[in-house]
Amino acid sequence: MAELSGKHLAVIGGSSGIGLEVVKLAGEEGASVTLIGRHAGRLDEARAALQHNGIVVRDTLVCDAHDHPALEDCFQQLAPCDHLVSMVGDVMGGGFLSADMATISRVMHSKFLTNVLIGKLAAENIRPGGSLTFTAGTGGRAQDACASYVGNLAIQALAQGLAAELAPVIRVNAVAPTWTVTPFWRQQPAEQIEQTRQHFASIIPLGRTAQLAELATAYLFLMKNDFVTGQQLAVDGGIMLGWSDKAPAA
Repeated sequence: MAELSGKHLAVIGGSSGIGLEVVKLAGEEGASVTLIGRHAGRLDEARAALQHNGIVVRDTLVCDAHDHPALEDCFQQLAPCDHLVSMVGDVMGGGFLSADMATISRVMHSKFLTNVLIGKLAAENIRPGGSLTFTAGTGGRAQDACASYVGNLAIQALAQGLAAELAPVIRVNAVAPTWTVTPFWRQQPAEQIEQTRQHFASIIPLGRTAQLAELATAYLFLMKNDFVTGQQLAVDGGIMLGWSDKAPAA
């Protein structure tokens, strides 16, 4: 397993939630970090908290990754890094018939096309021996979240394709969490978030949703294991096993 000490990690979507937890854990292992996000205030808060804990924050870059010209400009400012993580990927609900085309298009632009561009730009930024890790997802079905489901499959295909194209210089993988309580849902009512958490806890075989650190350590594993590429690591408590179909009613 490679060490993160002395390495430079950049995280797109690193100012909160899973991305910030990845930054924190990597920083605790001695990596210097660059945080990229849409909100300057959140980036400033994250920088202050990380530096308070002795983590070296190399830079913070304000960028909405969905704005592709802005994303290209952002990479022009980004110093060469050893590892890059993309947390980018919007979500939605509804099947192919019920969801409107604007929503489907928005999610596919976010989950797939934006990550394709990130892959292209990262290929020119990441140092030899480094890694690129995308964020997919698990736990949904096409009839319930059509564009999210297709987007997750597309990210897996993207990781496989880029892994083949960039080998042996750069490794490419993806992490696929299931629904988790994170600041991503900050605009939803607390009662709705708790109802969703209880629902997922009831259908996950392990009987609960994940902690942020349980998800973040998956990204660190993929950064540090030099013999893993083109893979998707599901961190979902076994939600796709179909266990809930057989489980007795509570």
